[in-house]
This record gives sequence, C-alpha cells and structure tokens, in this order.
Amino acid sequence: MNIRRSAATLAAAAVVLGAAVPAVAAPPAPTPTVAIPDGLYGAADPTYDGVWRQSVALLAQRTTGVTPAAGAVAWLTGQQCANGAFAAFRADPAKACDAKLMVDTNSTAAAVQALAALGGHEAATDKAVGWLKSVQNADGGWGYAPGGASDANSTSVVAGALTATGQQPAQVKKAGKSPYDALAGLSLPCGDASGGGAFAYQPDKKGALAANADATAAGVLGVLGKGFAAQAGKPSTDARTCGDSPKPLTPSALARNGARYLASAVGGAGYLKSVLPGAEDQPDYGNTADAVVALAAQGWTEQAKKPLAWLQQHSAAWAKQSGPAAYAQLIFAARAMGADPRHFGGSDLVALLNATGPAPQDEAKASGAAADDKKDDKSAKSDKADEKDASDSVFGVWWTVGVFLVAGAGIGFLISGRKRRQP
Repeated sequence: MNIRRSAATLAAAAVVLGAAVPAVAAPPAPTPTVAIPDGLYGAADPTYDGVWRQSVALLAQRTTGVTPAAGAVAWLTGQQCANGAFAAFRADPAKACDAKLMVDTNSTAAAVQALAALGGHEAATDKAVGWLKSVQNADGGWGYAPGGASDANSTSVVAGALTATGQQPAQVKKAGKSPYDALAGLSLPCGDASGGGAFAYQPDKKGALAANADATAAGVLGVLGKGFAAQAGKPSTDARTCGDSPKPLTPSALARNGARYLASAVGGAGYLKSVLPGAEDQPDYGNTADAVVALAAQGWTEQAKKPLAWLQQHSAAWAKQSGPAAYAQLIFAARAMGADPRHFGGSDLVALLNATGPAPQDEAKASGAAADDKKDDKSAKSDKADEKDASDSVFGVWWTVGVFLVAGAGIGFLISGRKRRQP
C-alpha cells in the first residue's frame, strides 16, 4: 500500500509521476494550500490523499473495535461523485463533479473497503463498484486513472474492494479477463535473476517487467482476493520456493511466488529498502508493513515475524511524521500477525491514530460521561458544603458560589505526507 498512489501519484503527476520523498528523510510537509475540513484525519494538505488517508484511517479504527466519529464518516461519503467515483480530494463537495475533476480507482476502491467495513453504506459502495467495473481494462486490470494502463497496485486495491462487497474478483471480467489475469501478466517468472516470483508495477516502455516490492505486497493480496485489513491465512504446506508451470499459474501459485520474493527480501535486515531513484540506502517502513500483511495473508507468519519485530522497534518516528495512513498501515500489520496494535513497540497505535482526527464516538461518549460525573460530584460536594454552612450560621442562610472550569484538550495533528512510489 505504502500510503499508496492515491496519496501520491497525482500529487506528483504534474512534476514526476509517482515520485515520492524517502520515508525517513522526507522534509516537513508544506503548509496546506487548502483549509483542512472538519472531520478529516491528518493536518497535511489533503489535495492528493484526503480520501485515501481517511479511508484507511476509518478502516483501521473499525478493525480495532473503534466506532469512528460520525463527522469523519460523513466527510468520506460526502466526497463521492454522483457516478459513484471518488477523487483524491474535493474541496467543495457541494459542487458537482465535472470532467475537470480527476477521479481515480485507488481513492474509490479504498473508500469502498472502508465503507463496506463500517456497514450501512451499501448504496454508496454499490455505486462505487459499478463505476470501477465500468473502467476495467480489457486485460482485466485497472490503472490509477480511468483508461490508464493496468498496474499491480491499482488492480489489487480494486480486487480488495470487490471482495469487501461480497463479490468474487475472478468473476469480474472485461473481454473475458479478470483481475487475476492482469496480475498474472505482471508476475515475473521464477528464473528471472532480478526478482523471480515478484510482481512488477507495470511493464516498462519495452514491455519488460522489473521486480517491485510495493507492487509485490499489493499483488499478493490482490491474487488472494484480500484487502488492506487482511487476516493471517492458514499455514501453507507448500514449499517456500518459487514455482513455474507451463500452464498459467493459479492465483494461489502467484501468491506463493510473490510471498517467496518478499520473504527473501526481508529475511536479511528485517526490512525493505527504498527503491526511489537517487534515494539514500534507507529502510522503507511503509513497504515493510505491507510486506508483513502480505506474508501473513499467505499464511507465512514465520517469515513475517522478523519484519514485524523490526517495525515495532523502529517505526515510531516515521509514523509520527507520516500521520494517519502510516498508523493505519502499522495497525494492519499488527492485526495480520495477531499482535496488539495498542501495545506496539511501546506505542498505542490506535490512540495515536485517533488523535489525528475527530474523537471516535466511543471516546466522545466516554469523555462526556466523565465530564457529567465530575459535575455531579462537584454538585454533591457543593450541596454538602451548603448544608454544613447553614447549620453553622446563626442566620441559617449562606450563599454558595460554585465555579466550574472547563479545560479543553488540544489535539496535536500529525503529518500525513508520505507518498507512494513506482518503479
């Protein structure tokens, strides 16, 4: 996922498609050029990732038993266009979507996964899935923008959205081809020295495939038909090796091959490295979290333990800098491995995520109840004081003045600016 292309590709499209700053060396997010709307998570400019970060934040909350703020959910549903699609961000939801607004598959599919998990939004998710089907490519996949060449990440996030709404990705076809056909075409053969078994993001201009860890993590989930919040699969009895076949590989074989590549990539240092051209040799926290989810979904939890432990020890600063989508990624990784996201390397990921936006309904109710209890307690003490004063006074009359101070706790919004990459 890597706080994915919906957060990044178009953010840099006018400059360099898919370019992204390194995970750790990223400069501070620029001052937002648009006002941060009420209900939105994160304080960074939402122009290129508003819907994405909101979707994964709500999904992460839902999967940890948190009931998101009604305003946060309303903000997301209000971003949908009449045709069912979502753009990365609409500054004025009251204004109808037009041809100038660039809607995309990633934002739409992410919103579907979140709203499906929340429940009660069938009309919105049905329209969104209908739009996604209408822009499916002839190879069975999806590109980031309607009509764009299919890529592993976009195809996979849409496959996850289809599954989230009770549909079988294998049955969603265009020109007789499904998402699995598109992903199979992006899988490198086992004998490829540069990364056999991995998925490429897209073919290059000459049609060649290059292994990409981010695309591989997404591709594994895609061929498994699972979404961002995937749970660990059953332990596999298959050999942890890459296997080719003269016949088209099955989705399970594609997932195994991709998992083998990821396991090898994280087996040394315990993390994936940045693949950005010119980037320093440094860890890529987002890709590492995605790899943990993908390995666990394949049932390879043993291979995912080392990168999970590494994240527990080293990801706090990155997540604080990157914001709600980063916290969501770590929550997904923890849950996929059966770890407690509220006790993750000394951090409560759920609380940290909640603090980047409007207080969840559970917390708001608890806060209100606590405030009421304090008022009742103060009132009771005041009544007792009145009774004592009345008995001690010869006049029997005392005026009691009660002063109640209400302290507001300011929430320090975190930055959500890390962007996704392409090979």
